[in-house]
Amino acid sequence: MSGLLSALLLRRAGWDVDIYERVEGELSGRGAGIVAQQQLIARLRGLGLETAELGVHIVKRQIIDAQGRVTREIECPQVATAWERVYRLLRDAFPPERYHRGRGLSHFTQDAHAVRAHFSDGETVEADLLVGADGIRSTVRQQCLPDVVPLYAGYCGWRALIAESAFPPDIHKAVYPVMSFGLPPGEQFLCYPVAGPDNDLRPGKRRTNVIWYRPADEHTKLQWLLTDDSGKTHAISIPPHLIRREAIAEMHDAAERLLAPQFRAVVRLIEEPLLQPIYDLVSPRMAFGRVAIVGDAAFVARPHVGAGVSKAADDAAALVNALEARDDVESALKAYEAARLGENARIIEWARHLGAYLQASQTQEEAARAGEHSTDAAVIVETATLDFL
Repeated sequence: MSGLLSALLLRRAGWDVDIYERVEGELSGRGAGIVAQQQLIARLRGLGLETAELGVHIVKRQIIDAQGRVTREIECPQVATAWERVYRLLRDAFPPERYHRGRGLSHFTQDAHAVRAHFSDGETVEADLLVGADGIRSTVRQQCLPDVVPLYAGYCGWRALIAESAFPPDIHKAVYPVMSFGLPPGEQFLCYPVAGPDNDLRPGKRRTNVIWYRPADEHTKLQWLLTDDSGKTHAISIPPHLIRREAIAEMHDAAERLLAPQFRAVVRLIEEPLLQPIYDLVSPRMAFGRVAIVGDAAFVARPHVGAGVSKAADDAAALVNALEARDDVESALKAYEAARLGENARIIEWARHLGAYLQASQTQEEAARAGEHSTDAAVIVETATLDFL
């Protein structure tokens, strides 16, 4: 997302841009549901992209208790979409001949006149500017800031997309078309409708995005969850097809014990979930000579704010604005860094506040945060909105 947003905005500003993607195949079909914040929608419209059918329009939020009773409702109009929908919009807007797949960056070098990207296939490309938009495992960030690594937050999210047509009528009536929360002690369950495959918005053809946040100790439970059938323990995350059946069975068993009847029925429909360990990542810098890092390569916020793609869009816009205002790339990148460091840090801090009560262990300060942000009234108002930033 951050790479495409940066590239498209740079092209509109007159830059000659190429994208190098480490993955060989297309990225469509990846990811899950996201809330399309108004800031993101405005950025997409600024690129001339059509947003009228970006996703499902949600008007209401509700909390359902363990007995299945709706205990709280509020009006909160938002658009819920799928990661692949926004990706496809951006990908289709970028010239395919300038998008190079299967090109992993090995390292870069630079001097006062140019930056050179050295790829794993032996090719070197010289340019005026290198934008590292390579996510939480960023090769660019690791070269610039080797000591900055993702910090595990103490809990994981079980995620899934479920076809609307799979829902029994009574469960469909209970959870469509609203954002529904369940709050077992120290946990959070969330589901909301998003577009179906190929952005199908027709009733009955949509999907439900499911997220269930559960504490997992870093040294015991997390390692068990990230270990596949061969005994290999994966770093940071595990591919969905390698998640062991016993881990999925444990999740299903916990649902029967902890969740509302409506949510238990939803979880029973999940066959191949995605496991997302939650991390914080904070970079002290975003500019390094002729090199900039954007999006999750620089800052990773916990999902509760719903700011991931909006943050990437704001990074990209600030980068291009700084470059347009200055003739010198290095001074422009310093201005970009100054514009974005504080805002990104605020997003990370707010996300930590919202997620503190989900952590497997807590400091005294985090326990105080947990008490403030774990109530029904706080969760239903604060989650997936940027109003508090």
